[in-house]
Amino acid sequence: MKESESKTMRCFDVPVLSCLSRGFLTAAILLPLISFAQEIRIRGGIVPYQVLQRGVGNRSSFHLTGTAHARFEGRSIEVRLTSQEGAVLTGFDWTLSDGRVKAGKWEAEIEGVPAGGPYVVEVRIAGMPAAADRVEHVLVGDLWVLAGQSNMLGYGNLIDVQPPVEAVHSFDMADNWVVAKEPLHKPRSSAYRIYWPKNEKGEPERWTAQREGELIARTGKGSGLGLPFAVELYRRSGVPIGLIPCALGGTSMDQWNPEFKDRGGDSLYGAALGRINAVGGKVRGILWYQGEADASLKTVAGFEKKFENLVAAFRNDLNQPALPVYYVQIGRYVNDQLDKRYWNQVQELQRQMEAKLTNVSMAASVDLELDDQIHISTPELKRLGRRLALLAARDLFAEYNQNAAIRRGPRPVSARLDNGIITLQLGEVNGKLLSEGRISGFSVHDARGNPLAAIYKARFDPVNPSVIHLEIAGKLPDGATLQYGAGINPYCNVRDSSDMALPAFGPIVIAR
Repeated sequence: MKESESKTMRCFDVPVLSCLSRGFLTAAILLPLISFAQEIRIRGGIVPYQVLQRGVGNRSSFHLTGTAHARFEGRSIEVRLTSQEGAVLTGFDWTLSDGRVKAGKWEAEIEGVPAGGPYVVEVRIAGMPAAADRVEHVLVGDLWVLAGQSNMLGYGNLIDVQPPVEAVHSFDMADNWVVAKEPLHKPRSSAYRIYWPKNEKGEPERWTAQREGELIARTGKGSGLGLPFAVELYRRSGVPIGLIPCALGGTSMDQWNPEFKDRGGDSLYGAALGRINAVGGKVRGILWYQGEADASLKTVAGFEKKFENLVAAFRNDLNQPALPVYYVQIGRYVNDQLDKRYWNQVQELQRQMEAKLTNVSMAASVDLELDDQIHISTPELKRLGRRLALLAARDLFAEYNQNAAIRRGPRPVSARLDNGIITLQLGEVNGKLLSEGRISGFSVHDARGNPLAAIYKARFDPVNPSVIHLEIAGKLPDGATLQYGAGINPYCNVRDSSDMALPAFGPIVIAR
């Protein structure tokens, strides 16, 4: 053993002051550093794993608040940014902030932070040799709200779920920033009363995280579409993502009424606004999946207007008039008690709203398999999340070649009868139309909505990749219509080359 190594090892066998007196480290250096590290603290502004919404120029600003010992009164604060590995971000080495310690408190600003990360934010008293405090794993990117009812909340089996990635975080329902992983939604332990289940006294009661975790472990349910959406959109854009889960199972449009926002955490809309404001007050967009609860005689008539009001309210309250909204058309429901007319009416209203509202797009789900009678399965939620991500990438990241050519997916344009063949023209097709096995899902109805035994063959046009031919038997009565996905549990299988599905539609009149 070398002499220097021997001295270093023997030092740890004697009291610290003895080591100091022998010249290994002087108290004049060590003690101030220890005190410094203990007496300068970041207390607010950003927290570990937070995602800050990028703004103009693809950048964001970090506002920090903290505390300091009285002996640092009047001293300036310095800040810097590094990677998790310690590499200093170009242009963000130790920089003097405008903030100074005043009455034991301080504030500091880091401006112009580019999208990306994860970053480590460090602070110190100006001129001191080392960082005093730090916040790790901070991202700058885009925030997305997940709202609606149970299919947004996620009831897929927790088997082969979307793995987490470092660039996607979540503001969980207990108001903590974490790396996003399934299940994203844990409403029973939320910080907001509206999500709490009622106890035996009929009163809302917040569960502990442990109790909710035990329930999830027993049921094995909880995967959703939010994480697959975020991972795919990150892959297509390179922009980190923060998710804000806000959905609650079984909820109607009335329960999402923006007029209840003044109730705060006792209303769904108020809780969503509260959570958005808690992370900075701005988001990149909203994902919405709801409508099953409004497929009834009493509620279907007002469904469209209520959705329009909700979109307008989010845009007004967040002061983002062009805020993008991407929503899912409701899919299937295995239930022989429900009146199928209202289910199909909600689907058709959702299809039509895409053309009526600005900065909205719809993803279809009628072709997807279920994990129970109404909830989409985990593998299919991955597909649905990807469909939503393609829509967002198309609109928001068209500068990338892989996104520029994306189309919304098959949409009905016209249906015309000629020589015993209904020609269905579709728009927005990516590549060509496809199906697994025989084309299925189409039906012909008379003017009163009664189904007709008409279609005996369906085929894709060999020349025009956006056309389907439906060969029919006999003559059709005047006013005959075409539907796709009629009923509440149809088998539909038409999609395009990008796996964007044809939505349920109709009835649309068959022209002659």
